[in-house]
Amino acid sequence: MDCFAVSVCKGLASPHGYVPRYIKPMLMALLFGVFHACMPLIGYFTGSFFVSFFERFAPWIALILLGFIGGKMIYDSLHDDDNAAHLADFSFVGLLSLAFATSMDTLATGVIFIPHPEVLWLAVAIIALTCFLFSMTGFILGHIVGTRLRINVNILGGVILILIGIKIFLEGIL
Repeated sequence: MDCFAVSVCKGLASPHGYVPRYIKPMLMALLFGVFHACMPLIGYFTGSFFVSFFERFAPWIALILLGFIGGKMIYDSLHDDDNAAHLADFSFVGLLSLAFATSMDTLATGVIFIPHPEVLWLAVAIIALTCFLFSMTGFILGHIVGTRLRINVNILGGVILILIGIKIFLEGIL
């Protein structure tokens, strides 16, 4: 659901005149799916030692990354008059950081497969496919809604990303 929400934000933030070619949104969805597939595998193969280390820091990492990206979206929308900031939102490094931040909480999921290795690959495939489909759907819905709204959707998208970071942080520390 975090990927869906982030994808909605990316769709909201895409320029109003932008006709999505779906290459960049597909890259985003693919990265989200790959990261969400890799994290449980890392959790499975590294066992509880590595996962317990990341479980302590994952909420902080997600908060910092999503807070920074959301803050940058808000800053750019208030200080940039052209669409360059919008288009830069799909930079490969930016997409990688979003994929990493939203997938941190799935790292611990791999540990639950240690006693059930026979379902690991099927579960990873389902996670990746679901994440990909939710991300594409979220982007499309966000873009449709964003083209109809008359408000600064970059500010809305930035606030949503910051709130997602806070949500992941609070879930991780409580």
